[in-house]
Amino acid sequence: MRPTLPPDGMPAYRLLSGPDDAGFCRRVSEALALGYRLHGSPAATFDGERVIVAQAVLWPAASAQGDGDAVE
Repeated sequence: MRPTLPPDGMPAYRLLSGPDDAGFCRRVSEALALGYRLHGSPAATFDGERVIVAQAVLWPAASAQGDGDAVE
C-alpha cells in the first residue's frame, strides 16, 4: 500500500526548477522514484545564458484528498 503522505515531511506539491542538465533530470527522476507523479507540463525559459526548466510533481494522495495541498 502506498503511503498517504510524502516521506520526510516533504510537501505534497513540489516545483522543481533549474538548468536543463543531467542534475535536473536526476532530481525529477528521484521525485518519481519516491512516488511523486508529474503534474502538468514542464516549462522552459532562456535566461540569456542557459535554458532553465521547471516541472511540478504532486504526491498522488494529495490529488485524491483535495485538501488544499493539491493544485488543480
